[in-house]
Amino acid sequence: MSPLLSVENLTVDLQVSGTPRTVLRDVSFSVQEGQTVGLVGESGSGKSMTVRAVSRLLPDGARVSGRIRFADQEVLDLRGSALRRYRASDVAMIFQDPRAYTNPLRRIGDFLTESMVINDRVPRRRAERTAAGLLEEVGIPDPERRMRQYPHELSGGLLQRVMIAAAVAARPRLVLADEPTTALDVTTQAEVMRILIRMQREYGMAMMLITHDLDLAASVCDETIVLYAGEVVETQPTRSLHDDPLHPYTAALMQARPEIHQRAERLLAIPGSPTTAYEAPPGCSFAPRCRFAQDVCRTETPPIVPVGAGASRCLFAEELRGTLLDPLAPDAPEHLLPATAEVE
Repeated sequence: MSPLLSVENLTVDLQVSGTPRTVLRDVSFSVQEGQTVGLVGESGSGKSMTVRAVSRLLPDGARVSGRIRFADQEVLDLRGSALRRYRASDVAMIFQDPRAYTNPLRRIGDFLTESMVINDRVPRRRAERTAAGLLEEVGIPDPERRMRQYPHELSGGLLQRVMIAAAVAARPRLVLADEPTTALDVTTQAEVMRILIRMQREYGMAMMLITHDLDLAASVCDETIVLYAGEVVETQPTRSLHDDPLHPYTAALMQARPEIHQRAERLLAIPGSPTTAYEAPPGCSFAPRCRFAQDVCRTETPPIVPVGAGASRCLFAEELRGTLLDPLAPDAPEHLLPATAEVE
């Protein structure tokens, strides 16, 4: 079965002070109908830029190569009304900070009905009834009153529910959720995610979820894509990724998170600092921070290759498989045991 979304060899350069800077390099993945795919990685890894490329919301001056195919459409070739239809009906975006993407001078009702009235030519009264029903679906009481309010009159949790309602109003086939709960408290985060997942399943939408929370990705995503320095370093079905990561970076992320059921004196932080695609060194971009890096890792750029049910961008993925969550285990390949030299 053909995927709903197929991204092949996507590379994005942005203009920074007149100089092109690569922020994504050779990114490839696919999303099936109704599937939930997680994008994880540290800040600057390219997660948000990936979904912005999919939704064609990149900054002016961006140079894009590769291929993005949605159903039977070549997304990078869309122009004019075809691009507007794609953004309005096929793909919907839920942003991290809802206050940054709602007009403070317009009422909530105007925000929710604008696309229905202008793009779909729905009569305003009917659009308002539809919008009120959507607010009820996302758990907002007294929707008629809320539609008369302005964004500043709603809490962050309520406003994010409004964003979800706006995103699903056109019944898109794919929702791009860019850390939709980051600005919310823990209780509200859980409520918002439950609403989002319920609506995704009710409407049969596919979803790409950007998150720093590996446990959240484990609980809701069918597949997880791990990015580092603008590259995909691992893809796997989420269940197997958490049991048996294939890339040292994925394992390091998992070991750096606190475990609520275990007591530890200190977290195993990843040494060094994250890097961007245009700052990445020759060879493997993760080599300066990797416990298993060898000389060849600093000179040879690893391709992403199939490993088991997933894929990994590591020259030693097969040899390290099964040892990454316990790197000092006796069955770890002897020549790849962590070096005693200090990591840069």
